[in-house]
Parts: sequence; C-alpha cells; structure tokens
Amino acid sequence: MDSLSTSSGIVQESTLERWPSTEVPGYSISGDERESRFSCRPDLNKKLVLWEGDICSLDSIAIVHPTNESLTEPCPLTNKIFSRAGQDLVQEIQTSFRICRTGDAKLTKGYQLPCRYIIHTVGPRYNIRYRTAAESALYNCYRNALLLAKEQKITSVAFCAIHTVRRNYPPEEGAHIALRTIRRFLEKHGESFETIVLTMMGVDEHLYSELLPLYFPRTELEEQWAIDLVPENIGNEDGEPVIAERKIRIMGGPTRKQSEEEEAHEQTLADELRGDRISNGAPYEVDPEQDEEELEIGKHAFTAMEKNPDSVKRQNQREKRSVIPAEAEQRQRYERLLRRARQEDLSDIAAHRCIYATGHDIHGRPIIAFVARNFPAHSIDLNKVLLYVIHLLDSIVNQDYVVVYFHTMSSADNQPELSWLKDVYHMVDNRYRKNLRAMYIVHPTFWSKLVTWYFTTFTASSIKSKVHSTGAVHYLYKTIHPDQLDIPPFVIEHDMKVNGPNYRDIDERDGSGSL
Repeated sequence: MDSLSTSSGIVQESTLERWPSTEVPGYSISGDERESRFSCRPDLNKKLVLWEGDICSLDSIAIVHPTNESLTEPCPLTNKIFSRAGQDLVQEIQTSFRICRTGDAKLTKGYQLPCRYIIHTVGPRYNIRYRTAAESALYNCYRNALLLAKEQKITSVAFCAIHTVRRNYPPEEGAHIALRTIRRFLEKHGESFETIVLTMMGVDEHLYSELLPLYFPRTELEEQWAIDLVPENIGNEDGEPVIAERKIRIMGGPTRKQSEEEEAHEQTLADELRGDRISNGAPYEVDPEQDEEELEIGKHAFTAMEKNPDSVKRQNQREKRSVIPAEAEQRQRYERLLRRARQEDLSDIAAHRCIYATGHDIHGRPIIAFVARNFPAHSIDLNKVLLYVIHLLDSIVNQDYVVVYFHTMSSADNQPELSWLKDVYHMVDNRYRKNLRAMYIVHPTFWSKLVTWYFTTFTASSIKSKVHSTGAVHYLYKTIHPDQLDIPPFVIEHDMKVNGPNYRDIDERDGSGSL
C-alpha cells in the first residue's frame, strides 16, 4: 500500500491507506444470513492500516520492537533500530531495564527515530510440545503492548510481526492470534486509539492481507464470506487462547455413586424438607439447576474410579500424531508462496544468474548451481529471491537432486544474513530436504565452513551428512560429467590459479571432505 515520504525518508502515517479504503473482492454468497463472531465494524476498520514498508521510517507515536529478554537480540530489525535511534537508547536500556520476560512489554523513548516511543516485547519460541504456552505468550505480547500504549495515552501504534520464523513460530498461527487479539482489544478500548498500523514485509504482508478480512470484514458481504474461514477456537472474550479441557470446575465434595433407589429416597426427603421449611415461613428455595448439579457429583470420573480423563486425552492425541496439523499448515503456507512465485515477474532475479539448473550427475539427478559471487545479498530483494528459488525448484525437488555451491571469490557483500537462511529453510516444504542427495561447496573458506557447520548443526541437522566441501572443481567430476556442469569462467580461472596446472594430481583427501 502506497505512502508518501518526506525528503528525509520519513513516512507520514497520515498518508497511509486505511483498511476500509482497500479494494474489496467480489464475493458470491448463497444461503441465509448467519451471525458472525467478528462483525463488520466500520468504526474499528477505519483505525487499521496494513502497510508494507520499513517500520523504522514511520512517524507513528510508538512502534513495537520484538526482541529478546535483554532487548538486544542480534537481528536486522534490532540493529536498524539501535543504529537509527542512537546511543541514548542503549544507555536507557542499560540503566532502566535489566530484563524483559517473554510476553511482557517495556517502553523507551524513540530518540532519533521518527517515532516518539518504542514498545519492546519478547515473543515466544515455538515448540509443538508446548504450543499452548507459546500461544498464550504471544497473546500477552500483543495485549501488553496495547495496554502499555493505552496507559501512556499513545494513540497510534505500529506493529511488525512479533511471531517470527526465527523463533520457529508458524506465521499463519501467529497472525491469527495477533489479529484476533487486536480486534478484541479495540472492541473494548477502541476510543483510546486513532491508528493501528500493521507493518509487514514480503510473505507476512501477503499473509495478513488474506487473514485481515476474517477479523476486520469491510462489508457485510465479506463478513458472511469469512464466517466459515474463521478458526473454531478464537479464545475468550479478549482473544486469549483457552483450552476447554483445562477449565477448573468447582463442585462439592465427591461421594460414591448412588443407586437409583438411594437417589429416589433422597429426593423424597428433600421434597419433605422443602415443604416443612416453606410451611414454617423460612425463606428457602431450591435451585433446580443446583439440585441437578449435586446429583451429578457422584457420577464424576474421580468418584467412579475411571481412568484419568487427561491421561486418556493425551494418549489419544499421541495416537493422532498432533504434528500432522502443523505439517498441513506449513504446506498451505508453501502453496501460497508457490502461487505468488508463478504470478510475479522474477526476470530481474534470473538476470543475476546466481542460481540456475544445469545438467544431471552420473546417477541422472538434476543439478542446481548457486554462484555466490553473482548474489548481491544486501541490495537484492530477498523476498523475490525466495519466490524465484521456489519457482525454479518446485518441480525439481519432486525427485532426487544435487546442489553445487560455488563460494569462489565471494565476499561479505554476497553473504545473506543467517536469519534469512533459516527463514528459507523453514518456509520450503519437506521435499527440499528429503530429496536433496548431496550439496557440494566449492572453494570454501574457513568462515564459510564455520557458518555451514553452525547452520547444519543447529538448524538443518537433517542435511548435515549430505554437505561436502571441495577445494578444487576437478573433484566434482567423480559424480558429475564436465559437460553437465555450467561453470562460470572466473571459477575455472581461480581454480587453476589456486591449485596450479597439476592440481588434478593432488591427493583427493587433501582437497575434499565432509562436514
């Protein structure tokens, strides 16, 4: 969504397009009108903005900074915030805050940033085994940030995605929690805010544009269309995740299970007692619902000596393999990226010729070549690079394949952030990892070996045994015929210069190896 910038690069919040002004698709709805859990609220919609841009350049009163417990997480956004805000921000954090716990929010000044304040919050790390804890922590991040803004009378807040792939949080699950929490908070405290900006980049922007109509429908027709798409579990009245099975029900003391004759006898005594008290003028009434509840106490699983229902439920969940929904969600996310990759013009990425298909190895497996020197990591659009990778490899990874990475004569300008590599690794589906048979790194340096070891040890352990380093191109020819490998001329020249004219006679144990 377009915006106007000043000469200093500051984006004025007032120029951003509001959510109700965006184009509404033409929906076709059949059947009777139904009640929606998120109705069309023009008064809330006009406060909302979805914007693709740099949150550090926005002049909102406050921006939200997702970070770690010490507020100094080493990531591109944190580095940019500290660089632009200046040393004063570092000093305030060091003197005022020792730690910020997961789900909490802290407020500092914005200093040299266009915003007046920065709200720091710590997002959760996601683990499927502790999914509920992660969902609750993420909910608290958004709600506490909004509460802090309300308490400080901050009327405009810009959010970026607090749920990050860097912390293994599934983007779509996180977006649902974010949007419903913001919606429920505005329903109760909407008068406290003029603008909520959702500042997203790349994949997140596309995801939020798809999910926003579910929680902030712009028309009554869109509201009806979204009813069946809203998840069944939308939390409580504040949007907080709730597990029905864990609700505590307070009852009277447990009793043994009664027979029908005993229940009938007690009912007769209760009726007689009720008649006696009414005849004596005593203010006594029996709540029929309470009687029914008391009669059910003896039928509780505990008093009936049944199996623990929580244990039974956990056993059933293990049998159903709860990871399947997570895999389905990841597949759905990948399909969205694939659709975008097929629709967008990616010719500018292809022109760099940094990644391309080239021939087959001796086993008939297709080869993907990656030339690091041709990859301008800090000036190229990394989101489009991801789409190009998906566009190129989607049909290839249905079978076994091989990757040859030429690290030859590359520099720091050709190396992307490790966090981006992690994002790509988690974005693509399992075929990329499962069907990769070998990855050869040609002309590695000590630093590239260290980074590769770290990445394959802590992020991509499933492919660690498939990664091999080689100091000379000739060693590739054991499994790849020369005419099947399109090698840039500068790689061959460098190879001859480094290894000399007789490099082919070098003992292979000196030139190649596994990580």
